[in-house]
Amino acid sequence: MWKKAQCSKTGPEDSWAMLISIPKLPESLCFFHFVGSVSISKQLASIKALRKGSDLEKAIATAALIFRNSSDPDGKLGKPTAKTLLQTQFRNFTEGQETKPQYRELLSELDEHIENKLDFEDFMILLLSITVMSDLLQNIWSVQIVK
Repeated sequence: MWKKAQCSKTGPEDSWAMLISIPKLPESLCFFHFVGSVSISKQLASIKALRKGSDLEKAIATAALIFRNSSDPDGKLGKPTAKTLLQTQFRNFTEGQETKPQYRELLSELDEHIENKLDFEDFMILLLSITVMSDLLQNIWSVQIVK
């Protein structure tokens, strides 16, 4: 099922990524370049401005750190990396969406993206688009708030 796969870029033992069984990943699919060997929570804790940050600020900062840890030196995500991130880091939002025409169209647009890479803005738009159409969001909306 899930198995550790080593990045082709050499680095410390902590640079292993948890992915579906793939013997050796190309560098473009490695989530944890050198910064990634430090957990997201530790990276967040090191940002002084977020020490008293709101949950929303920390959520956006988490997305930004995951993007940065996954991006190439130019600060862009290749399409394969973006798709892998969706499968590994956003699976609860993408689960069950595969049969929806709107979701397939969104992934098709990703495949047709001219640059073949996504910047942070494109990545966040992709995440928000998937979130809005997801079944999980509908479940979140239906939760009764108890005061």
